[in-house]
Amino acid sequence: MAGRLVLVGTPIGNLEDISPRALRALADADRILAEDTRHSAKLLRHYGIATPLSAWHAHNENDPGRLDGVIKALHDGASLALISDAGMPLIADPGYSLVRAARAADCVVECVPGPTALSMALVLSGLPAERFIFEGFLPAKAVARRARLQGLRRESRTTVIYESPHRLAASLADVCAVLGGERRVCVARELTKRFESVQVGSAQDMAAWAADPGEQGRGEFVLVIEGVQDAEEASALDARQVLEALLGELPARKAAKLTARLCGGKANTYYQWALERD
Repeated sequence: MAGRLVLVGTPIGNLEDISPRALRALADADRILAEDTRHSAKLLRHYGIATPLSAWHAHNENDPGRLDGVIKALHDGASLALISDAGMPLIADPGYSLVRAARAADCVVECVPGPTALSMALVLSGLPAERFIFEGFLPAKAVARRARLQGLRRESRTTVIYESPHRLAASLADVCAVLGGERRVCVARELTKRFESVQVGSAQDMAAWAADPGEQGRGEFVLVIEGVQDAEEASALDARQVLEALLGELPARKAAKLTARLCGGKANTYYQWALERD
């Protein structure tokens, strides 16, 4: 009998959010591959599940020997469950290498869905949810983080980002600087947990809120960022990028005139942008 790999969604905070089907999948598995066995053991104890745990995390998931061992176990008929610390496996969590290898080896791969912080924050934000993108975690280094945000300046879809508490203030300051202080942003913290909070406002207001030492601390954060709303705004972002490039080579007035020639609009407007930049 062929085995199967079951991807199981687990609670992102409130233990009552796990489904009966997920509990059956965990109880019926021969072994559970967990991102953090100590963390997942608490969930299993809470529901009286005695299935053995093995570690499967970012530091060992690409080990060829471990991958081969799991694939062999599946071919031998084992039923294995894969879980992350919270939410769905693979969503900004380990598991991609294993699912890819299992698919390549013609193993059965199933999924028992569960909660995700990204979808919960999105629907709570009040921002458009018909079209959105998920960017995972922003880079830890400031230069790389700003470069990633630069790539989102013309994005019309709502953007969802995960962020750690010790980088929240810096990331929101960069969102404000790169995407504009008027861009609407939702900051969701500790979703489904006791101290859950959802703040919505302009990027400028959210950056100021996050900079307050009293608001900084532990917790998982999700940022939901409004996309560019119309073609005119996207065009303005293009013009700013052109102006920024030209200012590296030309005086402000000449750069403004050339930007107007290339992008349309008024040279005086671009000149004021250049002065404000300084």
